[in-house]
Amino acid sequence: MGDVAVESNAAISEAVAELNMDSKPSVQDPTENPTPNVAEDDDEEDFVDPWTVKTTSARGIDKAKLIERFGSSKIDQPLLEKLEAVTGKKCHRFLRRGLFFSHRDFNWILSRYEKEEPFYLYTGRGPSSDSMHVGHLIPFVMTKWLQDMFDVPLVIQLTDDEKSLWKGLSRKEAMKLARENTKDIIACGFDVDKTFIFSDYQYMGQRPEFYGNIIDIQRCVTFNQVKGIFGFGDSDCIGKIAFPAVQAAPAVASSFPDTFGENKSVPCLIPCAIDQDPYFRMTRDVAPRVGFPKPALLHSTFFPALQGAQCKMSASDETSSIFLTDTAKKIKTKINKYAFSGGQATVEEHREIGGNCDVDIAYQYLTFFLEDDEELEQVRQDYTSGKLLTGELKAKLIGLLQEIVADHQKLRAEVTEDVIDEFMRPRKLKSRFETKK
Repeated sequence: MGDVAVESNAAISEAVAELNMDSKPSVQDPTENPTPNVAEDDDEEDFVDPWTVKTTSARGIDKAKLIERFGSSKIDQPLLEKLEAVTGKKCHRFLRRGLFFSHRDFNWILSRYEKEEPFYLYTGRGPSSDSMHVGHLIPFVMTKWLQDMFDVPLVIQLTDDEKSLWKGLSRKEAMKLARENTKDIIACGFDVDKTFIFSDYQYMGQRPEFYGNIIDIQRCVTFNQVKGIFGFGDSDCIGKIAFPAVQAAPAVASSFPDTFGENKSVPCLIPCAIDQDPYFRMTRDVAPRVGFPKPALLHSTFFPALQGAQCKMSASDETSSIFLTDTAKKIKTKINKYAFSGGQATVEEHREIGGNCDVDIAYQYLTFFLEDDEELEQVRQDYTSGKLLTGELKAKLIGLLQEIVADHQKLRAEVTEDVIDEFMRPRKLKSRFETKK
C-alpha cells in the first residue's frame, strides 16, 4: 500500500467526531466512542494506520494502548469461555495466546449463534506480490477455524483495485496477482460450498448490488471525514479517497445477492489485523444511515519481521519473512541468518542469564505456529532459564516451518484453474442456518 501523510491527532479527532455525529450508538457496543482511528504512542514510539506500522520497542506494538486508542474491547477470559461453551470446542491457539486480542461486538455474534440467527464471515487480501509469506496466513488460518466452528458462509475480498491505486499496478497485473494469491488462500482448506472469493475488478461488473452499496456508503462520508480517518492529503488521487467504501461494501449482505438476495439485515464478523480497523470504524459509523447492521470484528496483533518487531515486513523484501514459495534450505538459511535472537552473546552467558522470549523472533513465531500449549510453555521455560540455546530454539522453528510450508505447497499445487473458477463464481453458499429452518 502507498505511503500517506497523516493528519494531526486534533484533526483526526474532529473528523471522526463529525463522522459519528449523525449516527446512533450501537446497542451492541454502548461504550464505543470517537477515538481517533490512528494510534500513536504518547512518546511517539508506536504508530499504526492501514498502511504503516512502526514501533521502537523490540517487544512490538503495545496491544493495551491500541485497545484504548482505537476504542475496541479486549478479548478476555470470560469471552473465551463463552466461545467454548457456545461451540463446544477449544479456542484456537491464536485466541488462547492473545494473538487475536481485541474485538468489536463479538459477544453479539456469539449470542446470534446461540439463537440460530444468521451471520457470515468476511475477510480479505491485498494482492501485491505473487508469493504470500507466513504472516499473510494468520487471518486466513483464523477465518478457516471460525468457518469450521460456526458453519457459516464466508466472503473473501481481493482488493486488486487498491493495489493499482497504491502500488501503481496495471489492471492486468493486479488481477493476475489476485488469482495467484487465490491459490494460496484456497490451500488453507476453505470449504468451497461455503466460500466465495472475489476480485474487486471482476465482481464490480458482475453484480450491480455491490456497486450500489459502495455508492450508498460513499454518499455518507465527506472528503474532510475520510481525510481525518485515513490521513489522505491533497496530492492523493481521488481513487484512494473513494476506496474505503469499496472495502466497506462486503460488510453489507446485499452485496452478495446470490447468497442473501436483497437482505441487508444479516451481519458479518470480520477477522483482520488491527491496522485495518479504521476501514471498519468508518463502516460501523455509516451502517445505521445506510440500513445495515454494524460489522463485528476480531483484531489480530502484527506478525513480526525476522529482523525484529521494529523492522518492516515486506513482500518485496525476501529477508524479512518466510515465504510460502521458500524451499526447506532457504527457510533454514533465513532463520539462522536473519531471525533476531533474544539469547546472550556467549553460551556461558546464556546458560547463566537465559534468553528473552519477549524479543526472540524464533520464539515469537512458535507462539503463532506451535499448536501444543504445554510444549510451548516448556520451550519458554527452557529458553528463559538458559537450558535451551538459541541455535536449538531456531532448529525447532526451522523444522516446524519447513513442515508447514511444504504441506502448503503440496495443497497449493492441487489448486487447478477450474478450482479457482469455482471459488470465484457468484453462487448460493451453504450455511448452518439454512438447514435449521
